[in-house]
Amino acid sequence: MTEELDLTGQDSDAGSEEVVLTPAELIERLEQAWMNEKFAPELLESKSEIVECVMEQLDHMEENLRRAKKGDLKVSIHRMEMERIRYVLSSYLRCRLMKIEKFFPHILAKEKTLHEGELSSLSPEELVFAKQYMANTETYLKNVALKHMPPNLQTVDLLRSVPKPDLDSYVFLRVKERQENILVEPETDEQRDYVIDLEEGSQHLIRYKTIAPLVASGAVQLI
Repeated sequence: MTEELDLTGQDSDAGSEEVVLTPAELIERLEQAWMNEKFAPELLESKSEIVECVMEQLDHMEENLRRAKKGDLKVSIHRMEMERIRYVLSSYLRCRLMKIEKFFPHILAKEKTLHEGELSSLSPEELVFAKQYMANTETYLKNVALKHMPPNLQTVDLLRSVPKPDLDSYVFLRVKERQENILVEPETDEQRDYVIDLEEGSQHLIRYKTIAPLVASGAVQLI
């Protein structure tokens, strides 16, 4: 299958732009998003456009296979590839839902501070899920525990109770585009800040918050 697909992306400087991808490039984008989401300690920007395009492509592949001759070896190979793509897609979405459940107060608090034009880390469906999850959690806490507490203890601050994503954790990465003068923060106050260059194709172990903007821009790939 060599037909191209239209993928409308959002660029922070130039507004929306249309990117034409082949099916292979689309799957590669999905796999990159999956790897980044798996290894990043925080919830990354939603790739809902890629998800939708992949789902459409899977439907298209399924229709083509229905018209194929039975017993054709190519059918089995394509079926295996479709199952692989479905696994990556479901794993990506499951990973995001787990992060939303783990960090929901902080994610929703961040959503409230977004200015006009800033990209949300949640898709519309994920935003609905996060709000419902928070409401259900608050209801559960009130019915099971808080109503039995003294009046002055019948409220809970979820932002303080739920841990934040650990942006100081270390991640492995591969450099896709050469980067110069990346500021690396010291481990202790006795050490000085210093800068490093990241060569294309090189691999590093670096504190996540140091390279978080590079993950967002696609300049590096978490591995």
